[in-house]
Amino acid sequence: MADSADGAAATVLVRYFAAAEGAAGRQEERIQLADATLGALRAELLARYGAPMELVLRSGSFLVDAVVSRDPERRVTGTVDVLPPFAGG
Repeated sequence: MADSADGAAATVLVRYFAAAEGAAGRQEERIQLADATLGALRAELLARYGAPMELVLRSGSFLVDAVVSRDPERRVTGTVDVLPPFAGG
């Protein structure tokens, strides 16, 4: 895996939860990104899983390094969790 601090490629372990797991049809997978940003990951997930994933990502979020993020410029390495919207308060 390349260091993504300079925008290089990286392999990211993506874990899916609840509706995100349903949209992807799996619990997790490794994805190679040429540009290791959250925006690039989001685009890749939409290309792979289409409308079902779009519904999840529209109001869901990503957990990157134990921090919830929706920032498309955020660098990603290691593990990213795809979280659907949660009910409650």
